[in-house]
Amino acid sequence: MIESQAVRDRGIPPVPPRAGPVNPRGALARMILVVAAGVVAAVVTHAVATLVVVLAIVVIIMLHEGGHFVMAKWAGMKVTEYFVGFGPRVWSFRRGETEYGVKAIPAGGYVKIIGMTNLEEVDPADEPRTYRQGTFWRRLSVVVAGSMVHFILALVLLWSVFALAGIPNPSKVSVGSLSQLHGAPSPARAAGLKPGDVFVSVNGHRVTSPDSLVKTIKSHAGDRLAVVVDRHGQPVHLSVTPVDGRSVKVGGQAVDTGSAPVGLLGVDLTSPTETVGPIASVGRAASGFGGTVIATFQGLGTVFSTHGLSSLGHQVVSAASGTTPSGSASSIQAQENRPVSIVGITRVASQAAHAGVGDFLGILVVFNVFIGIFNLVPLVPLDGGHVAIAIYERIRSRAGRPYRANAAKLAIPTYFVLAAIVLLGVSTLYLDLVRPIPNPFK
Repeated sequence: MIESQAVRDRGIPPVPPRAGPVNPRGALARMILVVAAGVVAAVVTHAVATLVVVLAIVVIIMLHEGGHFVMAKWAGMKVTEYFVGFGPRVWSFRRGETEYGVKAIPAGGYVKIIGMTNLEEVDPADEPRTYRQGTFWRRLSVVVAGSMVHFILALVLLWSVFALAGIPNPSKVSVGSLSQLHGAPSPARAAGLKPGDVFVSVNGHRVTSPDSLVKTIKSHAGDRLAVVVDRHGQPVHLSVTPVDGRSVKVGGQAVDTGSAPVGLLGVDLTSPTETVGPIASVGRAASGFGGTVIATFQGLGTVFSTHGLSSLGHQVVSAASGTTPSGSASSIQAQENRPVSIVGITRVASQAAHAGVGDFLGILVVFNVFIGIFNLVPLVPLDGGHVAIAIYERIRSRAGRPYRANAAKLAIPTYFVLAAIVLLGVSTLYLDLVRPIPNPFK
């Protein structure tokens, strides 16, 4: 977010300057101690995944602001501040004309570019370097740079998923883990199956899906099966006899098999993760990016529809009154598809990190695409509001007479949009704390 998007550049009284100088070395030392304490706490409480997610979000925020910063510098505009967070300064330093630092509330970040509106008073000597004096294309490049960074990050992350982390191949079946059976020896352990083994064939029939393999195993309780698996690229021939599920317990619980015998191997099945070549991954990443963009627009349309807002309000009222949510399919779907706050994003991303690198990167892709698109909504104080203003000013301008919109007239719409964003944020935060969405990676 460009700092002028803050309310103080909309005709609203600015925040008073901080009183007295801050010792940068002392503030830096305190900040390092706080970060170190957070790392130690994360390790002790087994919350390293959450810490990684928080750090990833902070990096994404800084890259967003870095996009505005770099483009503003390229356009010859004067940038006076580059900060992570809002509120009181925790630590900062100055290089040239720009102050860099961290503020107390890590809920975003901003870049301060002078002269974003006609209301801001600027030293006459700096007037040529203000945002408002920039050409249309320079101003447009500055305000869209943050969202462009998100889109580039999403493409890079998607490429990393396909080329480095890999994605599950649904046409192949592998051993995820060996289950503990009670009441009979585990056929999988007895046969020598190992986690990571990829099933190639059973009794000479090629394995093409988890369903086909499960069906074969269930129908051959007590029968010896000739199994071929791929283990680290080498074929391994095994002989395995599924046990009758009626006579065993899995994880301490009886298996619901009915009266007919049902074969069990004692394995958890999964699809092996496979990578795509670096060149092919470019096309896959572009295709995945397009699909994510479409899904994001559809999601935004659903959330901000009359039905979506009504559903969100109903969930908040239900949670506040302590009413147990309905177990109907529509109620469950509404809860799973609702918007989430930064707390919800952090929780889901942490769950994804536990599930695997690919899932974690996938969540970051969705996060970047959503933030990039949402920031371009043509409403102040979002970046898209500045895009709309720049286009409007370009249309109203005449040769030799540039038109500049009166920012004072935007104060009321800005208040309204900010109030709507705060209300949505508080509602989603409350639901994420009281009724978090189920873990989608289980």
